[in-house]
Amino acid sequence: MKKYCFLTILLVNYFQSFAQVQFEVNPPEHIKSIVFTGDTDDQFPIVQLGSSVTLEFDDITASEQDFYYKITHCNYDWTPSQLLKSQYLNGIDDQRITDYQNSYNTLQSYSNYTLTLPNDDVKFKVSGNYMLEIYDNNYELLFSRRFLIYQNSVTVTSEIKRARDFSHIFDKQVVQLNIDYSNYQIVNPKKEAKVVILQNYHWPTALYGLKPQYTIGKELIYKYDLEASFYGGNEYLNFDNKDLRVATVAISRISLTDLYNHFLFPDKFRNKQEYTYNPDINGNFVIRTLQGDDSSREAEYTYVHFSLPYQEELKTNEVYVFGKFNNYALEEENKMTYNTKKGMLETTIKLKQGFYNYKYVVKNKDNTIDYNKIGGNFHFTENSYLTLVYYRNFGDLYDSLIGISNTTSENISN
Repeated sequence: MKKYCFLTILLVNYFQSFAQVQFEVNPPEHIKSIVFTGDTDDQFPIVQLGSSVTLEFDDITASEQDFYYKITHCNYDWTPSQLLKSQYLNGIDDQRITDYQNSYNTLQSYSNYTLTLPNDDVKFKVSGNYMLEIYDNNYELLFSRRFLIYQNSVTVTSEIKRARDFSHIFDKQVVQLNIDYSNYQIVNPKKEAKVVILQNYHWPTALYGLKPQYTIGKELIYKYDLEASFYGGNEYLNFDNKDLRVATVAISRISLTDLYNHFLFPDKFRNKQEYTYNPDINGNFVIRTLQGDDSSREAEYTYVHFSLPYQEELKTNEVYVFGKFNNYALEEENKMTYNTKKGMLETTIKLKQGFYNYKYVVKNKDNTIDYNKIGGNFHFTENSYLTLVYYRNFGDLYDSLIGISNTTSENISN
């Protein structure tokens, strides 16, 4: 019997080693304004087991298409877990999204869809990482989004420090944390507890693999410096076009063609300027309008025009407008082109009315991305940091999410 158990464990480990990491898939052009939230307004769906997440998106074909959803449970590293669907779900997914409404009194027609999980068809049994996939009526994948369900089994506390390395003392921030597992049984915490840290809820920044430096009783201590550090970056730029016809601090002029056009003032390179505090929402956006009471179906789509002076330090590298509005993707729509007459990099993006954060990033020739070449790096920058603690007991088939901590660098200390 022991032989077969050992063989089963070997097979599980073998298949896991070939499991593919589940990355988020971005939608086609006709799917816009994807908003995925939990208990807060942050567009990062992380909730306690038993609470709900809500997905909302627009289809600008306005054809009232049928869309379906599928849910997959994943390990802490986003490879699919070995759980059967019946082991992590009560009920059945692969259901049609039935909650939708058409836009009202807008120049751009669209259908707005809403999905809340759990619902009458499906509920969650376990904590951990989940992938939500949306399919059309031909069962072709349109897009996917990650979400997290946790349990408060351990207490996680974290704080943000300046880097102790003098070469990064002015441009990096360090996350230090403690995990108290007094009320939870962890047999081998240095091996079984896994920690993931994200900056501003952006998965490409995720830091994996940190081990506790030491333990005090039933408390794991993480006091790393550069190993747990992040570049501070700069505060995001922003604009607000909730009122279609009124220019604001960021909007220089407005015109009307088939849709409204909002021309933003040209932005500047901030990498060599002094840091200036400017409150932001760390890359997020909020749909809102003054032209109606229901922003989901009455907010208008507009053409937003971005511009940035070209500088020689950019060489021929590619520059993109970057933000949660398109899930931080680098695509043709948000790629800037050079206007030789104006000496400006420009692009135009169709966006739903609201308040938006954005910044400019550079894609180098070797396909690496420099997030802060244009905006600069400052240790003063207010960033949010999410710490996730996972646990897998011997013999378990999945990583459970047993504790989280959310903090900011607003009160960074030495």
